[in-house]
Amino acid sequence: MTVDIKTDGPADTPPAGPEAIKAIPVRHYGRYVSAVVALALLAGVVYAFSQGKINWGAIPDYFFDGRVLTGVGKTLLLTVLSMTIGIVGGILLAVMRLSKNPVTSSIAWFYIWFFRGTPVLVQLVVWFNLGLVFEYINLGPVYKDQWSDFMTPFLTALLGLGLNEAAYMAEICRAGLLAVDEGQTEAAHALGMSHARTLRRIVIPQAMRVIVPPTGNEVINMLKTTSLVSVVQYSELFRVAQDIGQTSGAPAEMLFLAAAWYLLLTSVFSVGQYYLERYYARGSSRQLPPTVFQKVRANMLSLGRPRGGTTA
Repeated sequence: MTVDIKTDGPADTPPAGPEAIKAIPVRHYGRYVSAVVALALLAGVVYAFSQGKINWGAIPDYFFDGRVLTGVGKTLLLTVLSMTIGIVGGILLAVMRLSKNPVTSSIAWFYIWFFRGTPVLVQLVVWFNLGLVFEYINLGPVYKDQWSDFMTPFLTALLGLGLNEAAYMAEICRAGLLAVDEGQTEAAHALGMSHARTLRRIVIPQAMRVIVPPTGNEVINMLKTTSLVSVVQYSELFRVAQDIGQTSGAPAEMLFLAAAWYLLLTSVFSVGQYYLERYYARGSSRQLPPTVFQKVRANMLSLGRPRGGTTA
């Protein structure tokens, strides 16, 4: 028995697909309102400063003044040397704190407790006035002098900032070392690696991912904290700006000048911190975070893309 099946169209015609979806982006009116309010407040602040009794022309006149550039150089030098003392001391204190020896662990704990518990400004003033306790510094045949001649403003600033920073860096380094799983250390020892090589090849590279971001913040914070050493008569950027302001009759303008230099320097350090964090992120994620230029390029290209439309 034969059955004839009739079809209305060709047998090879595929079935019709689903209708195309027209995507319409959701409008966020609250974002527009908040943006308008923020711009209005910013415009109000700019207008208020423009109408103030401030000679803005004095800032570019002194921005590259020789005294200001000397102060900037001393600020950078003090920042680098203080952070070097802080990082080296912090690593040493972190190792002492993690030691099983109760004496070294207790000493490290007391150091961190004391320097983190007292303001850095107080520590600077104490270092500057320790001549009341130690009239002379006597190192035998190596060095002997009065404390007031030995403890110069630069040395006072360096010790005050560096030793205080070591307490904070100790906790940062300790957190980074503890963040590495102990199983990796045990596996390295099982393969015959020494303790020093395990730290250098296994532990420290992974700990750096935890240590680098807060260390970068500490560098930026140290750059700004150097302004406190003006109380011990060290001529860094803030001290120089104050002196120029008193002699030129533009004290407020020179404070804005110092603020502009601090913003410029911290911006440069922030870019360096970003690329350093990106370097140590290798291996922890499949795709590295975009660089600053890649972000700018992506934002520029996204401006010309349609936000919605019909797909075929």
